Amino acid sequence: MTASIDARALAASLRRLHPGSGEAVLLRSLQRVTDACEQLFTINGCGLMLADEHNVLRYVVATRGDGRLLEAAQIEAGEGPCVETFVRNESVATEDVTRDPRWPLLAKVMQGAGIGGVLGVPVRLSSIPVGSLDVYRTEPCSWDRSERQALLRYGLVVEAMLATALAAQQAGELAAQLDYALDYRVPIERGVGYLMARDGIPNAEAFSRLRSAARNSRRKIGDVAEVLLSTGRLPGEDL
Repeated sequence: MTASIDARALAASLRRLHPGSGEAVLLRSLQRVTDACEQLFTINGCGLMLADEHNVLRYVVATRGDGRLLEAAQIEAGEGPCVETFVRNESVATEDVTRDPRWPLLAKVMQGAGIGGVLGVPVRLSSIPVGSLDVYRTEPCSWDRSERQALLRYGLVVEAMLATALAAQQAGELAAQLDYALDYRVPIERGVGYLMARDGIPNAEAFSRLRSAARNSRRKIGDVAEVLLSTGRLPGEDL
């Protein structure tokens, strides 16, 4: 299985879109990309999540209702292959999301949802992860190397669309949240690394703690990361 992307041709096509259509056209284009992904690969569904101004993944588009459920469940649980893909900036797969011990909360929610194997691939801008493209099958399955590589390359289509829309200032509110995600990714990653070293926890748990501290203190996660790096403690932690 292979994937070939002509980023220059794709960018030219996007520039021909009506200049006043803005974010609505971008979202329709992203919907078409996820629909095409389902048709091109041996999968049952596909969805896209992007980071908001708090660097938390949010639903953008999906091919069908169960895909939206998968994305919503990961957002609510704060865990799952797509969340981990975003945090680790690499593809993350599971043979059966309903039985994976790495994400017990998600596994419980997804019981009976008709989703088995899930693969998340990072979506990047300027090499910085800003989201996750997730694909799934209704039955448990393994994901071989060729599938993972092909879907990683397919993720470049999404990246090219986002980059072109941002450059043309046609991404509307989406531009603001992606700009924040880009600006604060470095201190967030440093904050996650600090918590991992300080508390001996994996990166997904460290990211979850950072996000929870931001939510509880009603601050943006990038601001909380900077506080952590300057003081050695999260807001609300005892001295």
